[in-house]
Amino acid sequence: MNRFFLPMIAGLLALVPSLAKAGQTFDTVKARGHVICGVNTGVAGFSAPDARGTYQGLDADFCRAVAAAVFGDASKVRFIPTTYQTRFVVLQSGEVDVLARNVTQTLMRDTSLGFNMAGVSFYDGQGFMVPKRANIASAKQLDGATVCVLPGSTTELNLADFARREKIRIQPLVLSSMDEMTSAYQAGRCDAMTTDASQLAALRVSAIREPDAHVILPERVSKEPLGPMVRHGDDQWFDVVSWVLRAMIEAEEFGVTRANVDEMRGSQDPNIQRMLGVTPGFGKALGLDEAWAYNIIKQVGNYGEVFDRNLGKGSPIGLERGLNDLWTRGGLMYALPLR
Repeated sequence: MNRFFLPMIAGLLALVPSLAKAGQTFDTVKARGHVICGVNTGVAGFSAPDARGTYQGLDADFCRAVAAAVFGDASKVRFIPTTYQTRFVVLQSGEVDVLARNVTQTLMRDTSLGFNMAGVSFYDGQGFMVPKRANIASAKQLDGATVCVLPGSTTELNLADFARREKIRIQPLVLSSMDEMTSAYQAGRCDAMTTDASQLAALRVSAIREPDAHVILPERVSKEPLGPMVRHGDDQWFDVVSWVLRAMIEAEEFGVTRANVDEMRGSQDPNIQRMLGVTPGFGKALGLDEAWAYNIIKQVGNYGEVFDRNLGKGSPIGLERGLNDLWTRGGLMYALPLR
């Protein structure tokens, strides 16, 4: 029997040092005094520097929410811009604490790359943009077309899958960055460009000359659940990042906003009392101050507020909530209860 158990025990003991090292992200962040967040180099509405170089967008505000929860101060965050080629490397290497950019959550990224998915912050799908003058009403009419696409992403694979499924010929023109892809599309080097529909909507108003001369086709050829990722191995840090997103969604559901959060501290609703730290114990469970969720809402806002000012009716992009609305209004945003 020892022949079988001793090698097993030795193998488990060999893992102990690596497991001990793997769970230190939370302590490292606290000791450093700020969160390091990997974001996109620039997609309007998600993460893009403004005229002063300050990152704005849904993903950037999520990073601020994490800082507000951990430190009580949403400004204690440092943004690291990442490309399609570097986004996973900086997370695996520990250069960033959380990757909060428009990254699709998939099985292989969870397993082979060693990332934990901390919830979906935006439900998206891959679409196509074409010039109006092309008179194309459906992506199925792209037979024989050249389509601009980025490398090493789910987008490139989805494009090939779509062409195979619809039995049409599509010639991909692979470009290394969003700027290159946008420039190539406007120069007429491709007949269409494809990426997540939300990015197309952002590019149309922020980077395309004569936005009204271009249209986003109605088809969505994939599921693209976007959200923050952290490394495997630190359950406490994963819990913190996950519950930050859930708290923002739950706050919108219960009508707690930046404007009324102080007043809502006097609510008799036990759900709101737990969320805002009136009922103690929930911050302690995460290793945070009891006011962690209060600080998120007070300094950054609930999910709906963040969506509206960056992507929705309060922004130049003007996206409808759609799937990103609350479950009570026909959307998919449904948070685990804070209890």
